[in-house]
Amino acid sequence: MKRGKRMLIATGCVVLLLISWLIAITAKSDEEKQIELLAQAQRLMNDGIYINAVPLLEEAAEYSTKHNYAVEAELKRAYLALFGTRGYRSKYLGLLENQLSRNDTPPDVFAEAAEYYLSIRRVAEAITILADGVDRTTSEELIKLYESNRYVYATNRTGYDYVSAIHNGAAQVRKDGLWGMANERGSPMIPCIYEQISTFGADRAIVKHKGEIFAVDENNNRVAKLHENSTIFGQGFAQNRFPLYFDGGWHRTTGIFEIGTAAFEELGMYNQGYTAAKSGGKWGVIDLASEWLVPAEYDEIIRDELGRSYAQGAVFAKRGNIVYLLVDGKESGDVYDDARPFSDEGYAAVKRNGKWGFVDTTGTVRIEFTFDDALSFGQHLAAVKIGDYWGYISRDGRLAIEPVFQIAKSFSNGNAPVLTDRGWNFITLLEFRN
Repeated sequence: MKRGKRMLIATGCVVLLLISWLIAITAKSDEEKQIELLAQAQRLMNDGIYINAVPLLEEAAEYSTKHNYAVEAELKRAYLALFGTRGYRSKYLGLLENQLSRNDTPPDVFAEAAEYYLSIRRVAEAITILADGVDRTTSEELIKLYESNRYVYATNRTGYDYVSAIHNGAAQVRKDGLWGMANERGSPMIPCIYEQISTFGADRAIVKHKGEIFAVDENNNRVAKLHENSTIFGQGFAQNRFPLYFDGGWHRTTGIFEIGTAAFEELGMYNQGYTAAKSGGKWGVIDLASEWLVPAEYDEIIRDELGRSYAQGAVFAKRGNIVYLLVDGKESGDVYDDARPFSDEGYAAVKRNGKWGFVDTTGTVRIEFTFDDALSFGQHLAAVKIGDYWGYISRDGRLAIEPVFQIAKSFSNGNAPVLTDRGWNFITLLEFRN
């Protein structure tokens, strides 16, 4: 009996081992199951039967193999074909978002997601996805797609008669002959009630009202008043200094109306610690202490519309009809017919033989002389005139925003004032990176 039991147990063990072996050799791996499900689904999709293919593909997508992105690509194709059926659009977007959240997302998924959002005019989301894809994959194709879309902009319409260049997050604006201040998107900041207004700096702007000069904050509260006998000041207020005409000359003056002793025939706007100044009939450049960086021996120091001349250690100075590039106070590089001052970063616009191009602070030509007019780069874009209209180029010289504006001014934090046939507007880039 005992021997019979042992035989029975041994036989049972052999049978179990045999069954286990048969299961092992006949069981399909996850990869094989996934491939089989994919093949079945593709046959259905070839016949246009997407609704029946989806469950097979969804089951296949639950496996984790090297074929997952291929399965998900087919699943997205099926979802797209069923967009007219309720629920499949959200399934498609859910799968896309899941793919985008992975660490190993390939570039083509970023491109697909961006192109989908572009197709439904959700441009800001598309650009955000592309920027993320560029950062994570450094794909050349994604970079091209990002660059071709990153300069899409929205237009904020205004009712101003004139808008200055943006400085320190604000622009001087004029309406019905009176001046005020708008923020860099064009929204009113200080009402247009003044005869004159400076740029905004040191938490205030200098204004003139009924012959009086005083300072106001961003909420138009009066914060200081000039008591000396003067009614003339320059528009460029920066680094807590602005030009004030007092006692027969121009003086550096602070936002609480402390008047410097040094007098000049003319003064520009400070930038990065320096400004253009005229003395003895000639122009030079002075520092915050009124010491000369560039002696007053030039016919002109090139300034922008706000009066700025110095940036990145460089200025342009004119003697006769020749414009020189000065770096650290010394003439450097080639000479030009005209120029625009450098901004705080980027290349400067210079003119030669009737056309405008761009140089760096060494005088090296960075963008060839092909434009009818130009402003220096404001961050990563420069306004250029092509024919009768203005647009913008990127640092590689490629046209980024089509020339459709009558006047275009430099960008600041992704915003720029432009003039169209409907008046002055502010344009805002949907994607802005310094």
